[in-house]
Amino acid sequence: MNWASVESDLQLRLPEDYKQLTAAYDPGCFANFLWVYDPRHTSVHVNLLGPARDRTRAQIQDDYARESCPAPVDPQFLLPCGGTDNGEDFFLITDPEDDPDAWTIIVNQARGPGRYTFDGNLTRFLVAVFSGSTTVPQFPEGLLQGDISFKPSDLDQWSPPLPPVTPPVSTDEIRIWARANGYEVPVRGRIPADVRQAWEQADESH
Repeated sequence: MNWASVESDLQLRLPEDYKQLTAAYDPGCFANFLWVYDPRHTSVHVNLLGPARDRTRAQIQDDYARESCPAPVDPQFLLPCGGTDNGEDFFLITDPEDDPDAWTIIVNQARGPGRYTFDGNLTRFLVAVFSGSTTVPQFPEGLLQGDISFKPSDLDQWSPPLPPVTPPVSTDEIRIWARANGYEVPVRGRIPADVRQAWEQADESH
């Protein structure tokens, strides 16, 4: 694995534990549930450098801007590094940028605003989850009751659910609609979350 090339593409140095983890395991699935993104994977859906990373980050950024499912940190610091068969994503919190071995983990909720943070690196997160010492609310209760072994994948056979693509919306359009419907909105700056939600509901009904 040419980690220098991978890190150059990401414009980030990666944690040593992540490099060792992906070097020790072929791309594959833990407990028939959880996948770690790997730059060796031929499927773009679970390749660390694939489009799934950019789509997931874009969706989190959009949620953050709309204050609908805000992440506890600015999405610019979130690097998608894995996912589950239920549609959850987990991320490296890339802060501080110059100390990747200090990065921690955050897990989102597949269909909701839930977020879970883990104060440790990716390897420690996996050990904590599969040893039962850490319970992630977004993961199924019976996760540890089945087979928790690692199964190498066939590389290109798995396609996890991708977040929906949200088309960009002009804030001027929302301001015009809001004023026409009796809402007070600032001339510039962030549109209040309740106004944005009302606009989305009205737009969906058309």
